[in-house]
Amino acid sequence: MDLEIRHLRVVCAIADTGSISKAASRLGISQPSVTTLLQRVERMVGHQIFQRGRGGARSTTFGEQFLQRARLLVAEMDALGGEVAGPAGTIRFGSVHMECVSSLFQRLETSFPDISFSMCVEPSSLRLAQRLVHGDLDVAVLAIAESHQIPLPQELGERVLASAIPVYVAVSSAHRAAGLREIPLEGLKEEAWIRPPGGEDGSLSALWQAARKAGFTPRIQFDVPSGGGRQLVSSGRAVQLVEPTSHGGPGVTVVPLAGEPLRMHLTLWWHRRRMSAEQADGLFQVILATYSTFAMESPVFQPRWSRHPSAGLTAPRDDEQHSHRPASAPRGAAGSTTATSPRRRSA
Repeated sequence: MDLEIRHLRVVCAIADTGSISKAASRLGISQPSVTTLLQRVERMVGHQIFQRGRGGARSTTFGEQFLQRARLLVAEMDALGGEVAGPAGTIRFGSVHMECVSSLFQRLETSFPDISFSMCVEPSSLRLAQRLVHGDLDVAVLAIAESHQIPLPQELGERVLASAIPVYVAVSSAHRAAGLREIPLEGLKEEAWIRPPGGEDGSLSALWQAARKAGFTPRIQFDVPSGGGRQLVSSGRAVQLVEPTSHGGPGVTVVPLAGEPLRMHLTLWWHRRRMSAEQADGLFQVILATYSTFAMESPVFQPRWSRHPSAGLTAPRDDEQHSHRPASAPRGAAGSTTATSPRRRSA
């Protein structure tokens, strides 16, 4: 068997994260699969690459030499993937499912008429992160449960769009909670639940933890695609966690959860080789303005957003080595921003 790029990605992921379990989470595959792939690589090269122990995985002397060449090859393959994946002037945009996705795409096209955009809507933030690392996407909006973390690979940049956003619940408009300003999570203990989308991002475990604190175990009865559970909710068969700008739809009412037991962070991630921090800032301004518009139009989320209108305006990470133009609170149309046009740069 010959070495393949997937083998090299596994070795690099183990070195970057310091453990097989963290590498498995980053790559989106099982821990036994990572172990098996590593063992195959070590058999093929005839040397041990990592010393494994309670403290994690540390590269051997041979492993350090192997990693230097592996990283070069992975970088070359990623660069090649970026060159052949789309024509110059095209930005491959990914996002978790949000109420504003359709309007966001239109605003991006209006704000940057010289750029061609493609869009991938994916419920799993972990998968979006993987697609960024593998060169399938250039930039993406991720939603990550407050109690969970997705390690930021060194080749990606990050800015927080909005932090500590509350998660609400969608119920039938005939449900007793539909007329309430908010409902305690324990008030839904008898309900059937739709499994939260992107469960590997921490949303499912966050629901379990919050429910346990509320004194019950949620009955996860349905697993449907993101946005596909509205008929179950409207008929009263189930309830579902939703992001707070959700409009619900016919027969569906969105209700805040008392005390905000579930919250998430919205972040913008981009591939550094395909987009500079200044270019990403142009997208950041449009995305935040679009989300803010939908937040202000939501009768249930507007009061909360109005109290914290600049919650998402945070400084860039120290390791970006770039200084972002100061961002003001989003007002008016997204097209009024004067940020740098996010042209893709050569890999």
